[in-house]
Amino acid sequence: MEQDQFPTLDHANWADVGLWLWRRRRRLRVEGRSMLPTLEPGQEVLINPRAYAQQPPQVQDVVVAEHPQRPGFRLIKRVVAVDGEGCCDLRGDNPAESTDSRQLGWLSRDRILGQVVCRFP
Repeated sequence: MEQDQFPTLDHANWADVGLWLWRRRRRLRVEGRSMLPTLEPGQEVLINPRAYAQQPPQVQDVVVAEHPQRPGFRLIKRVVAVDGEGCCDLRGDNPAESTDSRQLGWLSRDRILGQVVCRFP
């Protein structure tokens, strides 16, 4: 997928902010350059931690996942494939600066911490 084809993320609206205040969304700051041009370092996003309670991630979703070799370290990546077992191929939008499934392998669904739903604020 070429860089100009990446789906964008909307900015938070009042409903998103309300869900964050009611603790139904989590806020996370983007640290690296792996999701450029979609997300820039220093931007903040809201995450829905319940997004995949009933259904698996979908291709093109931007998700937060736990790094498989560094407990407590979180990754923001895009889902590029999902297999029948619930494992996901996660990739950064900026492959030159991304550590993702190309190095880490496919991540199991239980490592997915939530779906990025919007930029904050």
